[in-house]
Amino acid sequence: MSTPDHIAAQAGRDIAEVPAVEVISTAAVHLMSAAAVHLGLAEDLPEHRDLDEARSLIEALAGLIVAAAPSLGTHHAGPLRDGLKTLQLAFREASVLPDAVGEGPGEKYTGPVYS
Repeated sequence: MSTPDHIAAQAGRDIAEVPAVEVISTAAVHLMSAAAVHLGLAEDLPEHRDLDEARSLIEALAGLIVAAAPSLGTHHAGPLRDGLKTLQLAFREASVLPDAVGEGPGEKYTGPVYS
C-alpha cells in the first residue's frame, strides 16, 4: 500500500526525469489552448469568448516563451512563437476596440505584432 509520502516521492522522481524543454513546452501548449478557448476559437465552444481571460493567458504565454527561448532553442521556440503570434492577432481581431499595435497582450515582451 502506498503512503502519501511515497506517492509524493514517486511523483518527484517522475518529474525529475522529464527534460525542462518538455515541461516548458507543455505549459506553453496549455496556455495556448486556454487562450484559444477564451478567444472563441475552440471548435466545441465557438460561442465562448472572454477577452479579459484571453489577455491574461496570452500575457503569461508571451512572458514564458520570451524567458525560455534561449533554453528551448529555435527548434522548440519557433513553433511556440508562431502560435503566440497567431493568438495575439486573433485577440486583436476579436476586440471591439483593438489595442494599438505594440500595446496588445504580450507585446511588451514580444514587441509589436503585425498581421
